[in-house]
Amino acid sequence: MTRPAPDWTLEQALWRAGYTLVAGLDEAGRGALAGPVVAAVVVFPPQAAKASALQDLNDSKALTPQARAGLLPVVLQHAFAWAVGWASWEEVDRLGVPQATRLAMMRALQALPQPPQFLLLDHLLLPDVPLPQVALPKGDARCASIAAASILAKTVRDAYMQGLDRAYPAYGFARHKGYGTRHHRAALEQHGPAGVHRRRFAPVGRK
Repeated sequence: MTRPAPDWTLEQALWRAGYTLVAGLDEAGRGALAGPVVAAVVVFPPQAAKASALQDLNDSKALTPQARAGLLPVVLQHAFAWAVGWASWEEVDRLGVPQATRLAMMRALQALPQPPQFLLLDHLLLPDVPLPQVALPKGDARCASIAAASILAKTVRDAYMQGLDRAYPAYGFARHKGYGTRHHRAALEQHGPAGVHRRRFAPVGRK
């Protein structure tokens, strides 16, 4: 059975309640063995919910690279504001994945030209951000703004990992984007970890 696409139910309820700047946030790279965590925030105006070009929004993991590449300029065109924040692999090692993810999200929020009024997040809350917020399990598959943020975060991170592939060609980062695939684990066995690997993660720390 086909899973329903994300919709605008939450955003529309918040817009009706007077929150005009509703931000969707998501990240890419939490479970990778290498590279940064990249977070993105997207703020849509109410009229975006009627844009036919945004009806194909979905969790970035459910989209092909070609579909993400086609949707990203549509997202940026219809967004009122958007931004990206990063947490490096060193910060992931030092802070742990949840805190590094929150750090990347807070950096994305700080990069917005205007602070939002309400946050919609995939899974994690941001306790250090003094704004009303809701964390939704599988939010990128349920909420249009979070889905848009997931597309932005994954597209930016994938492009960065392709750059790392040129710097570290032995590991195949362009192929697996730093996640623990069989190909990546075989490269770790053969070459040991590179400078961009997360030493906290067991498959890396044992090498």
